[in-house]
Amino acid sequence: MSASKLRQRTLTALLIAPLTVAAVLWLPPAYLALCLGLILVPAAWEWSAMAGIAVRAGRFAYVAVVALCLLLLWQPPLRQWYVHMMAAAAVFWGAVAFLLFRLRTVECKSGPEPVMAAVGLVVLIGPWLAILHLHAHSSAGPYLVIFLLVLIWVVDTLAYFTGRRWGREKLAPLLSPGKTRAGVYGALVGAGLCGILLGWSLGLSLGYAMLLVALCVLVALVSMIGDLFESFVKRSRDLKDSGQLLPGHGGILDRIDSLTAAAPLFTLGILWLDAQLMILSNGG
Repeated sequence: MSASKLRQRTLTALLIAPLTVAAVLWLPPAYLALCLGLILVPAAWEWSAMAGIAVRAGRFAYVAVVALCLLLLWQPPLRQWYVHMMAAAAVFWGAVAFLLFRLRTVECKSGPEPVMAAVGLVVLIGPWLAILHLHAHSSAGPYLVIFLLVLIWVVDTLAYFTGRRWGREKLAPLLSPGKTRAGVYGALVGAGLCGILLGWSLGLSLGYAMLLVALCVLVALVSMIGDLFESFVKRSRDLKDSGQLLPGHGGILDRIDSLTAAAPLFTLGILWLDAQLMILSNGG
């Protein structure tokens, strides 16, 4: 990455970060859901292109379908199914990881791919559900959402800089030639440190703190799967970026690809850990 692009990327992040933190900490749930939905609208537009929908009317229709799904899922009767939907999303990303590392070639596609259009619903809606559920889970929910965003930022940043400094062996040259195994190791160390800090701030016992560290490391690994999967989809369409909306970052999907995979797993892990702590505090 050139110095000018890195500078542009940093300036964009510095503009977006405080707005994101303010929205997560101070917006009521309904307004946060709306803001997240507005972020997913251009992301859905980008995904429609990566699913091979070339006609503008078709792309608008795809965006409308995503928006309608979000509206329906916000209705109270469906909110009780969020955990099940997040679990399904986590299973989906596990399957993606299995398939990606068995991949030997990437075939360039042309024309619409209905399966990829359907996959986009999981990719886009999964993090929306996860963030909203985590945000509303407890009084600490908004801070856990901020932690998740920081965790992803730390993972992405350390993967880039450690890979640039010490990277020799490529992680997945077929999908993303810039990613290295050294970058992965740096990202996992960063994720572990984030987990240690969160465990300390929550006053967890050593055993539960280690479970939290393990969760953060696993989430870091899954976030890289989200990144690699988007790289695969872009390569299959011979695209460098998903879009050009964010200077230095590309499109919305280029910025949230790690989060799409990480958010459902992180939220499920926090819910499980919290349930264990409640059982423990109630004497069994």
